[in-house]
Amino acid sequence: MIKAVLFDLDGTLADTAPDLGYALNRQRITRGLSALPIELIRIEASAGARGLLGLGFNIKPGDQDYDAMRAEFLDFYAERLCQETCLFQGVAELLDQLDARGLPWGIVTNKPARFSIPLMQELRLSNRAACLVSGGDTTHSKPHPEPLLTASKALDVAPDDCIYLGDDLRDVQASLAAGMEPVIARYGYLGNVGAPEAWGARYLIDQPQELLGYL
Repeated sequence: MIKAVLFDLDGTLADTAPDLGYALNRQRITRGLSALPIELIRIEASAGARGLLGLGFNIKPGDQDYDAMRAEFLDFYAERLCQETCLFQGVAELLDQLDARGLPWGIVTNKPARFSIPLMQELRLSNRAACLVSGGDTTHSKPHPEPLLTASKALDVAPDDCIYLGDDLRDVQASLAAGMEPVIARYGYLGNVGAPEAWGARYLIDQPQELLGYL
């Protein structure tokens, strides 16, 4: 019996790609490059600064300019955190249903607290979420199970009584390692790591409210 629901943030609960993309394209334009279309940005948005800088400038952690570029990207993003970001269609109704059923729900994200906390406030979810585990709150980030186990402990719900909805392969990997049931948000960003049907989750949904069918 499912006693709690946990969500990824970017690409699952909220469509953050427009504001992340603005930060990346601002960097590109200041360097004389053209803006990238949102369709390309969405694919890498769940991977955060690492994925987007790789997309926009073909650089990766350890490269000479990576740390400076990452700092600039995050500063630009902080200036425009929730201008176009919104909940995915159907998410608000899903959360209302969970609240009506008395099922606690929370957020587990690799997004640093610097951004996740104010973003949750902007989305008016801070007082509703039973927990928020952000990047940096635990020693390890997803796909390690520690963030999910930290959330289940905060909710006082056993991992095998939780489900985790995410849109990235590492969400499924973290769920399985934590002993939780993963559900894939096929409406999310999904990344470039093969078909989500091959990630190892039994359940995939195309609309947020389909999750109610698994509770």
